[in-house]
Amino acid sequence: MLVKPRGPGVDSPTEAVVTGWGKVDGRPAYVYSFDFTLLGGSLSEAVGEKISKVMNLAMSTGAPVIGIQDSGGARIQDGSEALRGYGDIFCLNVLASGVIPQLTVIMGPSAGGGAYSPALTDFIFATEGSGQMYITGPDVIRAVTGEEVTHEELGGAHALASRSGVAHFAIQGEEETLAEVRRLLSFLPSNNAEDPPLMPSGDDPDRAEDDLLTLVPAEPNRPYDVREVIDRIVDDGDFMEVHELFAANMVVGFARMAGQSVGIVANQPMVLAGSIDINASRKAARFVRFCDAFNIPVVTLVDTPGYLPGITQEYGGILTHGAKLLFAYSEATVPKITVVLRKAVGGAYLAMGSKSMRTDMNFGWPTTEIPVMGPEGAVNVVYREELANAADPAARRAELIEEYRQKLANPYIAAGRGFLDDVIDPRHTRRKIIRALEMLRNKADHNPPKKHGNIPL
Repeated sequence: MLVKPRGPGVDSPTEAVVTGWGKVDGRPAYVYSFDFTLLGGSLSEAVGEKISKVMNLAMSTGAPVIGIQDSGGARIQDGSEALRGYGDIFCLNVLASGVIPQLTVIMGPSAGGGAYSPALTDFIFATEGSGQMYITGPDVIRAVTGEEVTHEELGGAHALASRSGVAHFAIQGEEETLAEVRRLLSFLPSNNAEDPPLMPSGDDPDRAEDDLLTLVPAEPNRPYDVREVIDRIVDDGDFMEVHELFAANMVVGFARMAGQSVGIVANQPMVLAGSIDINASRKAARFVRFCDAFNIPVVTLVDTPGYLPGITQEYGGILTHGAKLLFAYSEATVPKITVVLRKAVGGAYLAMGSKSMRTDMNFGWPTTEIPVMGPEGAVNVVYREELANAADPAARRAELIEEYRQKLANPYIAAGRGFLDDVIDPRHTRRKIIRALEMLRNKADHNPPKKHGNIPL
């Protein structure tokens, strides 16, 4: 589609965006890519029309759309016509949300209005060294607030992926970035009416992992890397982590089990002891909602001492943001399987795919603890007077903690009440999850009729 740019002083035989379609691993995909060599890749009325057309085609044919950003923003010469072009794109981003996967690749500047469309898409890839995205650039910030900041510090790939969490991936090199885009697409269906592609795997679904007996320490406060657990239970250890640099106390990403795509959500005891804070709640909730929109089962691995306490968290709205996790799990109708690896305490137990959140299968390892609060804190509260009058408070406290752990925090109490479906041998975690996925393959669940829910924002 060639359109002559309009506007004062503009004379070019084409426009600042290339649009079209092709195939990724044999499946159709639509693409638009800004051309910075033509008027700085600025968005004009015609550019907006071209992008809108390709997005409409993607929705009507049920295929992903990929936007490659390298643009200086709205074309000043087009005035309100350029603004309308952005508005049309934003509206289509919203209408396409949950219908087709929308991916954005930041390979150059993406400023002003050009930063909002990526923020409305499902996943953002940023190329280190060249990709930059922000609402206003360093010059405007300097003039308005007096702050000094470079383009890279403000909206470079690493800042986007680690500080703000706007980008889901920060990748070195353009070819490597595009390879990761293709890799992500391999886990996803083309649209919300399809299931993700089934990829045959030579990895034995009944494979046992002896390492899982020692990877997770028995001591509830000792850290370990939950990604090592994930690597051992998924097909061929192939795990594509999403948002790796942001809210590292929560791990999310895609993998396959017996060839079937799954979304993994896991607490990370190496960071903040695996507690759930504002950013971790936002990160996991959005990931669960994406998986639900595109028929991807959710596997949750739980090991958390609870929501992160503190004034900063309370004033930052942990109640609202933490509730997003409850909302996402409760709303999701895809198969949901949860494994408690070690501890799941209080409200965080409920939020991380508990039975109350309509999770289909809940398993626990023998090391599982599911208390209202941690044994140490519970003993301090319940036995405050007894400890104050004890001859040896420290020794008595240790006895009470162990008694609490044995009587109230062990997995068999929860299993006896039906909150866990089984207490499993850690070595057989992969097999248990895969068999549950097979059993749930034809699951059909529906939410009450409504226009849409009102997720706490």
